[in-house]
Amino acid sequence: MAISKILIVDDSATDRFYLTEVLESHGYQVVALESGEACVERAAEIKPDLIIMDIIMTGLTGFQATRMLTKDPMTAKIPVILCSGKLQVTDHSWAEKMGAKACVQKPIPKDEIKAIIDKLG
Repeated sequence: MAISKILIVDDSATDRFYLTEVLESHGYQVVALESGEACVERAAEIKPDLIIMDIIMTGLTGFQATRMLTKDPMTAKIPVILCSGKLQVTDHSWAEKMGAKACVQKPIPKDEIKAIIDKLG
């Protein structure tokens, strides 16, 4: 599956802006949302090829939202990359248990995010 549309989910406007700039510079179409709830509600409608989501957010965390997405037949096949500025050792195993394809430290270096997307695509 070629990845062309990416959904960014982060409650930080700065992080949404940074990822949008990086991804658009690589030619991806980007949609950005501010919460896990919005992601769960709108992912099936948006139909992204990939979701990049913060772990620590108010309301639904990235872990909870990812679990809900992977359990829903309409969104289960959309790969999710979880990220956090305060990544813990256990976050990688939790991300995998929730169905995420990767778990990375924020801010995600430009070359690293492109390499992860290429690997998933």
